[in-house]
Amino acid sequence: MYFKKMIGKLCYLSPCNEEDAEKWATWFNDTETTMLLGNEVYYPTSITNEQNSISHIIKNNKHIFSIIDSQSNTAIGRVMLFDIDHVDRRAMVGIAIGEKNCWGKGYGQDVMNLILDYAFNLLNINNIMLGTFEFNQRAIALYKKVGFKEIGRRRQGRIIGGKKFDVIFMDLLAEEFQPAYVNSILDKIQS
Repeated sequence: MYFKKMIGKLCYLSPCNEEDAEKWATWFNDTETTMLLGNEVYYPTSITNEQNSISHIIKNNKHIFSIIDSQSNTAIGRVMLFDIDHVDRRAMVGIAIGEKNCWGKGYGQDVMNLILDYAFNLLNINNIMLGTFEFNQRAIALYKKVGFKEIGRRRQGRIIGGKKFDVIFMDLLAEEFQPAYVNSILDKIQS
């Protein structure tokens, strides 16, 4: 069962569901999908490993959400806030849309707007940072579209198939973000 924590135009964010372990194992064993993500997902995984991961997320109240397609009510990926520092009010964000038929259709922008709204306006984070690879032009375009700015590079920080790529770091400040969902809830409560 999914719960509509944050609702967008195409999808909504729901707390993780242990029933999605098989999907997670499928996504994170797919080389094309994991090549776009960090090194830790290069390791083979199993349904049992993913069940354990989801159990850990639930037990420890991690800010990791399933991305649920609004039309079909099925999980298409996950998004997370991590390395959260409540003193300096900063965090990292990561997104993985595992269902390839959902790539390039606007889900990424919808998801990023939801997780940023959640982070900035419910968790009171001030600065959100991410890292991506120079070959992931689709992701870079998405991040720029929602307001992220490049703040630096780790030159030749990613090596795949003998080819060297820069790791690009981007960030966004709360004052640079235009919230939509949280403000619409506030307006509704106040009227």
